[in-house]
Amino acid sequence: MKIVLAPMEGLVDDVMRDVLTEIGGIDWCVTEFIRVTNSLLPVKTFHRLAPELLQQSKTRAGTPVRLQLLGSDPACLADNAARAAELGAPVIDLNFGCPAPTVNRHRGGAVLLKEPQTLYEIVAAVRAAVPADIPVTAKMRLGYEDTSLTLDCARAINAAGAAELTVHARTKVEGYKPPAHWEWFARIKDVIDIPLIANGEVWTLEDYCNIRAVSQCETIMIGRGLIAAPDFAKRIKHLQQTGSQLLPEPWADVLAHVDNLFMQCQLRAGDSSYAVSRVKQWLNQLKRTYIEAGDFFNEIRSIREPEQLKTRLNAAR
Repeated sequence: MKIVLAPMEGLVDDVMRDVLTEIGGIDWCVTEFIRVTNSLLPVKTFHRLAPELLQQSKTRAGTPVRLQLLGSDPACLADNAARAAELGAPVIDLNFGCPAPTVNRHRGGAVLLKEPQTLYEIVAAVRAAVPADIPVTAKMRLGYEDTSLTLDCARAINAAGAAELTVHARTKVEGYKPPAHWEWFARIKDVIDIPLIANGEVWTLEDYCNIRAVSQCETIMIGRGLIAAPDFAKRIKHLQQTGSQLLPEPWADVLAHVDNLFMQCQLRAGDSSYAVSRVKQWLNQLKRTYIEAGDFFNEIRSIREPEQLKTRLNAAR
């Protein structure tokens, strides 16, 4: 029974991965996608988006990090996958689920769910390009506008040699609007013979138990639910191991995690407003679980300078 931190562009970068995996309960992470167009990317691009490559593809807490690629050219994706493998990526994941309009307009992400044959060609090319001991996996949604090709896409990814398939149980058009259609997991399982990872609309321990029961999947990928409740994976593991429920972390502990993110971002960006923006971004997610996050966001809303935010964080703690 595994818990996976979902890749989310612009949110789950290496700093967020470091902070969340230090809290515990997460079995592995997936990087933000590395966009592949028509060239072999320089090493610095891989290291910028997946700096864990420089530390045996693990976070500081020792949690494995898989590397994700996004693109539509099989040959170019294969070349970049081979480079990623040379750099130490333990698993190559392929993104067929990103709903961002700018990505889809450039024939990346979920728009490829209109083309099962292209999915097959991409997965097959990448599988052939990397060493046999490095798994190639994929993530998809149920479709672009509808579910008419869902099973064809899953079959194509399976037949091309993927080792695992993660499915976010919504279409691109549905975005992140509830509900997620968990009933599709059983239908997809019927047409593939590789492990299926379930993803979509898991916010509470009850949600986790329900998606496990409906999907019959041993591995669950969670995105926004782990951002809104940083100790969620740890509480899931406690429930699995003991049958009892831990209370959510108090706000004071969560604020310490926010401070950790802030300090790491400030070290990276110096006196720019980047660290302040990242804290505000996370508080907007945390307020789903903690009313204090909304209060603190309102308190710092007008702050732009890192030193001012540092003072407020120290006072709040």
